[in-house]
Amino acid sequence: MKKEEFTALGISEELAAKAEAASLKELEGYATKEQLNTVNAENKSLKQSVADRDQQLEELRKSSGDSADLKKQIEELQKANKEDAKKHADEMKELRLTNAIKLAVAGKVHDEDMAAALFDRSKLVLSEDGKVAGLEEQLKSIREAKGFLFKPNASGQGYDPAGGGGGGTVNPFAKDTFNLTEQGRLLRENPAQAREMAAVAGVKI
Repeated sequence: MKKEEFTALGISEELAAKAEAASLKELEGYATKEQLNTVNAENKSLKQSVADRDQQLEELRKSSGDSADLKKQIEELQKANKEDAKKHADEMKELRLTNAIKLAVAGKVHDEDMAAALFDRSKLVLSEDGKVAGLEEQLKSIREAKGFLFKPNASGQGYDPAGGGGGGTVNPFAKDTFNLTEQGRLLRENPAQAREMAAVAGVKI
């Protein structure tokens, strides 16, 4: 469960944060929904590929004509299979990257979709063992540049009104840390950032 779910039950902010951390620790040994989705998608794609190949082979078996026609059909089939294999590999790579990014930001940010969209996928490298190189480095850079997207934690990381990534002050547009003075300063000094922070808090400006 997330912190917000605990606070909704009437638990204090401090206890809710500890409960969220304990919940995440307990789930470390379990497969995530994203991991299961990846496996299910791969299994579905594999079954479809096998079915397609079986149908193609059956059509070749029934094919009539001279050897030249048969050779041409085989060449066309090999080309199509190669293209399908590449398409499948690309789709699985994108799915794995998407799930890795979701896991990297899960529970750490106010808006997971907004944070996930900031990752540069072209700079992420997916290894054969499923690990994604460059993920942590990008997450760190995003935290430094868009600190207001991240939830405060025990180390005090979060949005810093002075402009850094530290401090314990969060989004001044958010309901629990609403601050008109800070909002005005941001709107004057950095309108783009103010709009982003307002969007995270669900406030229209």
